[in-house]
Amino acid sequence: MKYVKSNLILIGMPGSGKSTVGVLLAKRTSRGFIDTDVLIQTSQHRTLQEIVDTDGYMTLRSIEEEILLNLDCLDHVIATGGSAVYSHKAMEHLKSDGLVVFLDADMATLESRIDSFESRGLAKRPDQTLIDLFQERYPLYVKYADIIVPCARLNHEELCKQIIDACMRDGVHD
Repeated sequence: MKYVKSNLILIGMPGSGKSTVGVLLAKRTSRGFIDTDVLIQTSQHRTLQEIVDTDGYMTLRSIEEEILLNLDCLDHVIATGGSAVYSHKAMEHLKSDGLVVFLDADMATLESRIDSFESRGLAKRPDQTLIDLFQERYPLYVKYADIIVPCARLNHEELCKQIIDACMRDGVHD
């Protein structure tokens, strides 16, 4: 009998829809839902932006890695922060019982969805633009993805359907 990984892990740029689509996907697939940005904020008792402003973006990445490495769950949809892919250890841990789905949004889609890039609490260098961040992270998203779902011009419901169809097509999930 083939072992089926139970978690669906969503990766992608800020604005790709991980958190919003994650809730819909969890409902449609009868899974729990975890938003790792919320776990970070809860554990630190402050917003992502406050962490970046006070301690720097590398501290945020370190906290994120720790949160991801300590996740131990089955049958969940996990919406990761956009910078989760910077940690090879964390991604390997997530992949050990999960299918990684890259929500591949193009720059036009991201720009239309992100209105507060500078105050969003991103784990980025102060000098980085959205385009810089996109170019830096894109190869990492592709590297860790089991499934890549293009999400340009799709609403959240359509994107959720695309993810479920891709998982079923690959024979990975029910």
